[in-house]
Amino acid sequence: MPARNGPKINRLMQNWPHGTVATQTWLNSQAINSKLAAWHVGSGWLTRFGPRAFIQTADRVDWRGGLYALQTQLGLTIHAAARTALELRGLAHFVPQGSSQRIRLISDRRERLPTWFREREWKPQVEHHTLSLFEEAIEESLTHLDCGGFEISMSTPERAILEEMALAKQNAAIEYAAQLMENLPSLRPQLVQALLERCTSVKAKRLFLWSAERARHPWLASLNREEIDLGSGKRQLYRGGHLDPTYLITVPPGERLPGV
Repeated sequence: MPARNGPKINRLMQNWPHGTVATQTWLNSQAINSKLAAWHVGSGWLTRFGPRAFIQTADRVDWRGGLYALQTQLGLTIHAAARTALELRGLAHFVPQGSSQRIRLISDRRERLPTWFREREWKPQVEHHTLSLFEEAIEESLTHLDCGGFEISMSTPERAILEEMALAKQNAAIEYAAQLMENLPSLRPQLVQALLERCTSVKAKRLFLWSAERARHPWLASLNREEIDLGSGKRQLYRGGHLDPTYLITVPPGERLPGV
């Protein structure tokens, strides 16, 4: 068996980026069935990472290497999103460290993550959300992050800030989302327009426009507000806040946010 399988394992290692997970689904495509994968575990080439998942022996894999497998091998819509996508681009006020740090991943549709990813104690901790935020996919709203030997998909800043605002439920999260907007003076108005027109969350769209106006971003002047559906009626977002007369949402009092 070693002589017969030598070329297969060599080809596998050539096609397998370091720092990533290999699912059994992908191994099958590489002519490594589950029986042969188990043999390679016994021979020391592979290490089990969970049910139907493996890593190269002695390799170090973090959440990015797991996400890579979900995206490229299983075809899931999950991506690095919201505040995490902004933090990865250096567009956050601060990045929490240690036990307080969270990685936010979003799926565009309901999809069950495999056990090996879902039950892994990733460091930093991983949050997974399902968020059908747009009526149709906009290819330009996703970009790639170079992880050194492989890439993962993540939200562009235009999409990430909308995702963060859609997820913001508590006062502290709303304050943080508004502060994140301050760091986004260079958003692309054409992409912003397309995302706002297709966004299904009235709350996110109103909070987005309110915080952008507060930050006095120049790209706002290029938006066509008449094409953006902001719904009707008042919405309570921020508990104990005041009602903004333009967007009819409760927002943080001025003293709760630093000056722009």
